[in-house]
Amino acid sequence: MSPRRDRHDRLDEDDVRVRPGRGNSRPRSKERPDHRGARAATVVAVDRGRFTIELGPGTADDAVEGYAVKARELGRKGIVVGDRVDVAGDGAATIDDPVRIVRRHERTSTLRRTADDTDPVERVVVANATQLVVVTATADPEPRTGLIDRALVAALDAGIHPMLVVTKADLHPADDLLALYEPLGVPAFVVANKQVPDGLREVLAGEETVLLGHSGVGKSTLVNGLVPDADRLTGRVNAVTGRGRHTSTSVVALHLPGGGLIVDTPGIRSFGLAHVDAARIVEAFDDLADLTADCPRACSHDEPDCALTAALASAPPDLAARIDSLQRLLRSRADSDY
Repeated sequence: MSPRRDRHDRLDEDDVRVRPGRGNSRPRSKERPDHRGARAATVVAVDRGRFTIELGPGTADDAVEGYAVKARELGRKGIVVGDRVDVAGDGAATIDDPVRIVRRHERTSTLRRTADDTDPVERVVVANATQLVVVTATADPEPRTGLIDRALVAALDAGIHPMLVVTKADLHPADDLLALYEPLGVPAFVVANKQVPDGLREVLAGEETVLLGHSGVGKSTLVNGLVPDADRLTGRVNAVTGRGRHTSTSVVALHLPGGGLIVDTPGIRSFGLAHVDAARIVEAFDDLADLTADCPRACSHDEPDCALTAALASAPPDLAARIDSLQRLLRSRADSDY
């Protein structure tokens, strides 16, 4: 008798695995855990699929920092800095033993951009921000009004209160730049010799504010002045190209001493507005929205037969300046040179 047959002769019924039939098999459950014991957290940083979170009420004194990954049930739902989430799991919320993000709360605001004006894919910069500070420099690098206009448009579209901070005023006066945006009623602050004005600290206290601007304009330097222990890396502007280095490579939210959050972002060189509707921008200007009632259908509000253009002839100087500034913002959506 062959060894193989002898081995088979020693098998009994306990060695036989019977596959159940289709009619007798138990179907896979479609019930999912409700995660009733999940804890609330805020996302303060994102790094290649791993999220830095703060567990607790969200204040600098009581928040506990930890790490999390996205749970499978979230699918393709994105998580960005500023998101309010629920986390669950037996992990210790350490970098080697993270917890799982199982829910994302509804966002109160979403600051978005596209790669260019023809790209339909929207990229979320930050969630739940209440204020946007557009940071620009008077020199080194030179101010680029195209990006400022586009950032203001994105903020108005998202329902976020915009502000302007002009840095490096010790290198060149900021008067001309401030005068350009004064008709829009956008609050503006001037920083010279890296000294943060007290008025800026007051408007940031208790709010969730995101900084936006080109590389080298001084966003990280501003954060270091607002948050003493931030230690954000700063760099010099290239003397040949006139551009700054990408010293900040990720979006990070930090607590302000007076309460609230400040979000530092990497330098932006393109800001597409393919997702923006002109009607939502006009709605942000209460005193001008009524003038558009007589505009033709699908009016871009920057045409010869637009009611805003017609109102320019008889409008007082202050109102004419606001109309001109609004139309400049609307033109920025179609201007690729910024």
